[in-house]
Parts: sequence; structure tokens; C-alpha cells
Amino acid sequence: MQTRNKILDDMSQLMTNAMGVAQGAREEAENAMKSMMDRWLADRDFVTREEFDAVRAMAQKAREENAALKQRIAALEAKLDK
Repeated sequence: MQTRNKILDDMSQLMTNAMGVAQGAREEAENAMKSMMDRWLADRDFVTREEFDAVRAMAQKAREENAALKQRIAALEAKLDK
């Protein structure tokens, strides 16, 4: 009975170690894939979400300023026409 438990303990330990190795391999593969995707995206000059949002906010502000300036010009032209 003692030998049988030792064999089962050894098999259990072997399976636990195998699962640890598999987990490590999965994490390495994920890191390698992420690194490869980051390099691929960087090579294509894609912008980050933060950069895109910043430029979009700047464009929105410019549109609002343009609309305000159009109204101001229209008001000044109306004064000149009187």
C-alpha cells in the first residue's frame, strides 16, 4: 500500500509540474505574440487611442472656434452695412 501511494504521489507531482510548464509556455507565447503585434503596429505608423482622442479633441475645439469666429465676422459685417 505504501508503494502504491508513492507512485500516485509521484504521478500527481509530475502532472502538477507539467501544468506549471504548460502555463509558463502559454505566458511566453502570449508575450511573444504581443511583442510581435506591437512591432507590427509601430511599423505601420498607427496611432494609439490616446493620440487619436487628443487630435479629435483638438479638431472639435478648432471647429467650435471657427463657428464662433464666423458669427463674430457676420456680426461685424452687419455693423459695417448699417
